[in-house]
Amino acid sequence: MEEAKKEWYVVNTYAGHENKVKENLQRRVESMGISDYLFRILVAEEKDIEIKNGKQVEKTRNLFPGYLFVEMIMTDDAWYVVRNTPGVTGFIGSSGGGAKPFPVSPEEIDAILRRMGLSDRKIVVDFKVGDRVKILNGPFVGIEGTVDSMNDDAQSAHVLTILFGRETPTEIAYMDLEKVEI
Repeated sequence: MEEAKKEWYVVNTYAGHENKVKENLQRRVESMGISDYLFRILVAEEKDIEIKNGKQVEKTRNLFPGYLFVEMIMTDDAWYVVRNTPGVTGFIGSSGGGAKPFPVSPEEIDAILRRMGLSDRKIVVDFKVGDRVKILNGPFVGIEGTVDSMNDDAQSAHVLTILFGRETPTEIAYMDLEKVEI
């Protein structure tokens, strides 16, 4: 028998119904007694602050519409329960025909959890203040700059970039930076 291991899987749902499917799945975990095999069920959401009519409004945005992340031990029973939950259309990484899906890599799920503020794993970086870095994600992707300061608690750095001919400090998450070898 293969070793039972807790891993993350991506479950496909109808877009816009992620939270309803999450609730359905949580109820089924309790009613069917499989809480030893299904652990965390996440809708990957991010909070944004918008200014509307001069007031700050917090808005929640789904990072992956149509998908849930489920931490589970992939047993036949757990797989069956998730697949047959109302609103679930399948697993990502399953070739169909009864083949169980592949789990999400630890690096990928950790990046998602960090983005949601749910990971306590710290990123080890190979750059320091004064080093040249390249921005890997976000609106400034591909731009290089110099690390001006670092905040290990927030896992982010202030990077001085040249935008519109002016030096501009920009806060970038460690996971979105790469040291540039000179």
